[in-house]
Amino acid sequence: MESTQAKKPPVIWLNVTVFAVTFAVAIIGTPLWAYYHGFDWAQITMFVAMFTFAGMSITAGYHRLWSHKTFEAHPVLKGIFAIGGALALQNSILHWSSDHRVHHRHVDDNDTDPYSAKRGFWYSHIGWMLREYQKHRYSDYSNCRDLQKDKVVMWQHKYYLPLVLATNFGIPIAFGLLHGDIWGAIILIGFLRVVASHHTTFFINSLAHIWGSQPYTAKNTARDNGILAFFTFGEGYHNFHHIFENDYRNGIYWWQFDPTKWLIKSGSWLGLTKKLRVTPQDRIEKARATMLLKNIQARLSMTPNATQRLQAIEQEYEALVVRMSEYYEAKKRLIDMGKQNLLKKYEEAILVQQLKILKGDFIQQKRNWQMLTANYA
Repeated sequence: MESTQAKKPPVIWLNVTVFAVTFAVAIIGTPLWAYYHGFDWAQITMFVAMFTFAGMSITAGYHRLWSHKTFEAHPVLKGIFAIGGALALQNSILHWSSDHRVHHRHVDDNDTDPYSAKRGFWYSHIGWMLREYQKHRYSDYSNCRDLQKDKVVMWQHKYYLPLVLATNFGIPIAFGLLHGDIWGAIILIGFLRVVASHHTTFFINSLAHIWGSQPYTAKNTARDNGILAFFTFGEGYHNFHHIFENDYRNGIYWWQFDPTKWLIKSGSWLGLTKKLRVTPQDRIEKARATMLLKNIQARLSMTPNATQRLQAIEQEYEALVVRMSEYYEAKKRLIDMGKQNLLKKYEEAILVQQLKILKGDFIQQKRNWQMLTANYA
């Protein structure tokens, strides 16, 4: 009988070598160099700057711009993201985006999702890149025909290896020459920064599918996690992202750490980004309320004599949905009519007053819902 080990796909030795060497130099070389030579604030600042540049080129560029088309960017900004993506050493825009689109379309399908979380932490974090699990996909970019028309994407794809070498060796060496410590720069800004860029990104495929909350949907394993968001430039709000993938934001509230969102938004003020896509607020609020209702229903179904409580909660939910729909539909109608100049002043005044009443009713119903469900949230 053929062993399980024999059935495993061939090892991708290039990937194994890159991951092993960079990790070994980072975890061994960094503390040794720090002990014997030390790192000063200029080197640490450069490390943070290059880590941020690489990371946000992935989150804003590879992910939200090219994979999901959540906004449009000026060619100059695209070029910056393309160079930063090469610095991040996570394959070309075209290849990365193709993998990611497959992941979203077939999330948690062990046979199709390139980094399915249901195959375990190791597999979704890094294991999927160490063997030829889906070799038939490696040069199939049929789901990225739109990106193949993007000159920046195809330029980076064609010259990916030279760009990788120029950024990952050229930048640290150039900084080291200016600063007077070439080997310290190579270790810190080259190797340690690459490893940090890799694994913080990989955590979204692994940890963000097993650690955190699911306030919007339980149809997949994606989780919201504010701690991960801090280390991944806002990508940790993954449960929201998997249900509203076309939104340029991941952290939708002001207090949620999402510097990628802030970068994209500030770019619109400078003319570098445009057509930022956002999910209608009513869809977001309804998803949260529906998910909370499902959680309460599941909990109360295990509790004896909970029928009346469950009925009361379901009635409040139905009332909330009605009030929500009335308010947002009236708001949209007022905005649309205003854009088309179909309103006279007195008509606009009447509609604005009606909208205020509907908003008040909706806010009160939200309070009722929050009070009733507070013990279950």
